[in-house]
Amino acid sequence: MARQSISFTQPNDEWLKSQVENKEYSSKSELVNDLIRQARKQQRQIDWISSKLEKAENSGFTNDSGKQILAQSKSLLSG
Repeated sequence: MARQSISFTQPNDEWLKSQVENKEYSSKSELVNDLIRQARKQQRQIDWISSKLEKAENSGFTNDSGKQILAQSKSLLSG
C-alpha cells in the first residue's frame, strides 16, 4: 500500500479523530480510504447517469436538456 502524507484543516482533522475515537474506524487512514471508495462509487454512478442522459437526449426521446433532467431527478429524490 502506498504511503502518503496529507494535511487536513482543523475541523476536518477533529472530525476524523472523532470517528476513530467513536470506534467507527480503527484509524484515520481506514476512514480516508473508505471516503475515497465512496467517492469513486458515486462518480461511477454519476458517469452512468450522464451517459444515459446523453443517450436519451440524442435519441429525441425528450426535449429537456441533461441539466433539466438532472435537476428534475434531484428534485424528486430530495422530496
